[in-house]
Amino acid sequence: MWKIAVGFVIFAALALYVISKGGDSLDMSGEKHGADAVHSEPAKADASVPAAAPAADASAAK
Repeated sequence: MWKIAVGFVIFAALALYVISKGGDSLDMSGEKHGADAVHSEPAKADASVPAAAPAADASAAK
């Protein structure tokens, strides 16, 4: 029985440590709907990476 209590205390201490390191950016309010929901823009393709050549152009280059 004492092992359960010690395990709970260790888990609670670890949880409090992680929450304290999260700072003010930690959101524990759960799933959001409507105006409260935050939507981020999709990741854009990197312009520095050239696009792959179409298959027709690749075979004509031979």
